[in-house]
Amino acid sequence: MIGRPLNPPIRDWRGLRVWVIGASSGIGAGLAQALWARGARVAVSARRGHELAQLVAAHGNMALALPLDVTDAAAVQPALDRIEAAWGGIDLAVLCAGTHKPVRAWTLETGAARRMLEINLHGVIHCLPPLVAQLLRQGNGGIAVVSSVAGYAGLPTSLVYGASKAALNNLTETLYLDLAPRGISVYLVCPGFVKTPLTDRNEFPMPALISIEAAAQAMIKGFERGDFEIHFPKRFTRLLKFLRLLPYRAYFALVRRGTGL
Repeated sequence: MIGRPLNPPIRDWRGLRVWVIGASSGIGAGLAQALWARGARVAVSARRGHELAQLVAAHGNMALALPLDVTDAAAVQPALDRIEAAWGGIDLAVLCAGTHKPVRAWTLETGAARRMLEINLHGVIHCLPPLVAQLLRQGNGGIAVVSSVAGYAGLPTSLVYGASKAALNNLTETLYLDLAPRGISVYLVCPGFVKTPLTDRNEFPMPALISIEAAAQAMIKGFERGDFEIHFPKRFTRLLKFLRLLPYRAYFALVRRGTGL
């Protein structure tokens, strides 16, 4: 039915069990803080365990710190087992781990490219089998994959990063087709420019740059509406969606003019 939410809207966060993977800083940390403020139980994972410990310190039994390197596929199931042991299951997993490095055609290095793909793309794939199995056993819950508007179409400096995010967009669309009929929610999160340690590496003006707090609020509102694609800020993401519909001649010219690259 046209206009019906693609996922069941989340109407009350109190007591919900959320796992944010990639939460030591940036959007993941901001989202965890916003969810705790709404009464959710939040498990946070990242490689840097000491930062996780600081993040959960003030939240008592509403928080779990689970150090995890998403490039280690075998480490995901034990972390999920700890959540199930503590809270009896999971209502939402947000796969937010990722890295970024500006790359142009003349700076491409295969080793660095492989590392970026291992974290951004394979890291999500490593998390999916245990999570999907858990949610199918439960018969409910959801998975959110944090991608990027860089996955919409080719952009300067995003030679590898954009490719990893384009793959995530496709993967998440297919994940929805598989899991929605089985009662599992799937969300594709596509932020624009958010001020984080990763975007601080960019050497060009970033249009419509927003704060981590604003990004977290946009994600939560998307979950509450039951959106499949949660993209923000709209004034920027809608422009990119329009540009990708143009013929390549126009698209390339406008992107060069807009970025100066």
